Amino acid sequence: MTTPRLVVVRDRVATPALVVSFGLLLLVGVAGESAAKPGLGPRGWAPGDLVWAPAPALVTGLLWAAYLLGAVAVWLRLQGEPSVVSGVGMLGAVAARSRRRLAPGGWAVPVALGVLALLTGPFGSADHTNYAAYGRISALGGDPYLTPPSAWSPADPVVSGVEPPWTDTVSVYGPFATLLQTLTSHLGGSNVRETVWCWQVLIVLAWLGVRFLLLRSGATARRVDTLWTLNPLVFGIGVLGAHVDLVAAALGVVALVLAARNPLAAGLLAGLAVSCKVTYGVVGLAVLVGWWAHERASFTRRALTFVAAAVVVVAPLHLWAGPHVFDQLDRARRSISFATPWRLLYELLTGPLTSGDARTVVTWLAVAVALLLVVLLARLTRGLAPGTATGAAVRWTLVLSTAYTLAAPYSLPWYDLLTWATLPVLAASVLDTILLVRLAAMAVAYVPGRVVGMTPTVERVSLWVRRTPVPYAGLLVWGWLTLAATRGSSRTSEPRPPAPGR
Repeated sequence: MTTPRLVVVRDRVATPALVVSFGLLLLVGVAGESAAKPGLGPRGWAPGDLVWAPAPALVTGLLWAAYLLGAVAVWLRLQGEPSVVSGVGMLGAVAARSRRRLAPGGWAVPVALGVLALLTGPFGSADHTNYAAYGRISALGGDPYLTPPSAWSPADPVVSGVEPPWTDTVSVYGPFATLLQTLTSHLGGSNVRETVWCWQVLIVLAWLGVRFLLLRSGATARRVDTLWTLNPLVFGIGVLGAHVDLVAAALGVVALVLAARNPLAAGLLAGLAVSCKVTYGVVGLAVLVGWWAHERASFTRRALTFVAAAVVVVAPLHLWAGPHVFDQLDRARRSISFATPWRLLYELLTGPLTSGDARTVVTWLAVAVALLLVVLLARLTRGLAPGTATGAAVRWTLVLSTAYTLAAPYSLPWYDLLTWATLPVLAASVLDTILLVRLAAMAVAYVPGRVVGMTPTVERVSLWVRRTPVPYAGLLVWGWLTLAATRGSSRTSEPRPPAPGR
């Protein structure tokens, strides 16, 4: 129960903290090249940057402050959440009140933030330069799954903009993501900034589209905005970082929302999602689980339609992409990122074991942990989703995607976007706080973001944060989930009722 003192603190602190957090993120985005933000060359017809370029230590401090303030603000806003909210497909009184609260200015702040995002340049990584390069190679008739940027013409202004450590790496993204990158390359031509800006438009539309779908499916406006729209961590990592994961998450949410009414359309969208990133296949699996649990009589018909539609999309895209589409994915699957708990074990095992054997041990242990996390998350989310096929599909999407990102040896902050795109549909629980701790820790770990442009001191400090406290924060999250699931720490008072009719 929320105490009066906490209400006062929440009201006085949460909103100012959100404003400052968003302001700092946008400031880094409109500033010039920095250790967080790659330079993109001449602006062309796209928005440019400020002359001011923050030093590596300053931009690191700004981003740390933005993410930590944002996490505090989101946590304070969560303290006002009711224990049960309406779910997907429930267009009853709560959803109606939610929509009335949004009108007429409910979209003013999200749209304004989207416009401001389009005035920035992406930061937090150099992935967007990779997208531009792979799209450029494809647009010019090359194969980005076979040709790394370093093997393309060094005189090409777009492909030559790729930064270490990705200069010798072929594309790891799915064929639909490559198709979108190719489209933005045709629009941007030989100008890197214009190409990246076209990609940013897709990102902002995907981010706003997820909000629209969540609201239309019945989740309360406050919960959607607390966890998604006005969450500085999601905004900074996903929108201002311009990651392809946001596009895939939006396609996945569309598939989940359409599944109950139109299995054919849902299958097409799920096929596009998995064709962006193969890990988004969890959406299709979750939809099938939802139908099996709640639509058993029509399961076969729905499942066949859904799978056939997905194949109709996936097969031509993969044929277009060529036989090498999974080459880099296969090479990358044994990577271990610094910020995961697995890095601690890998470094402990390296010495007694060869590097290859240590990676094999880590891989199999990660599979075991992922399965355990599926069980824990399934128990922890029981009763949090509406008792419908779509509610079950959303719940299992969250369970499967979250178990993967928490257990994977190679995990990055933007891998959590599908979790945060589905979490608003579930009722408030301790899971909100646990996942917020995870996202905040990962966001702080990957500041400033680039592997070039740092001073030795900033590089040393940022790597220490990534390799020392953050892996232990990951262990804390594992332990917290275990404790919460075994003790039944969910704050929901009872399972949600099914929707009254179809």
